[in-house]
Amino acid sequence: MSDKIKYTDEPIGNVKVIPDFLPSPDDLAFRDDTVKVTIALSRGSVEFFKREAKKRDTQYQKMIRRLLDAYSSAHQQPLTTHSKRRAKARA
Repeated sequence: MSDKIKYTDEPIGNVKVIPDFLPSPDDLAFRDDTVKVTIALSRGSVEFFKREAKKRDTQYQKMIRRLLDAYSSAHQQPLTTHSKRRAKARA
């Protein structure tokens, strides 16, 4: 790794330019739309999240929030889904 890189003026060849797909710094610095709540959790659950967050160098509250977000997203159903199922069952 200590070898120096030697640059030359040779042709590069066929170059394919790709569009910039990375988000802007402004897009990366967004704040979640959050609501503060007070909740009593079991000591074991909080200790678990604190331990896991420490391993991953993150905040345990953020892990809990993401868990709740994932749970609620997985269990949300569009309003029309239920009515379509009933219509198919009747037919």
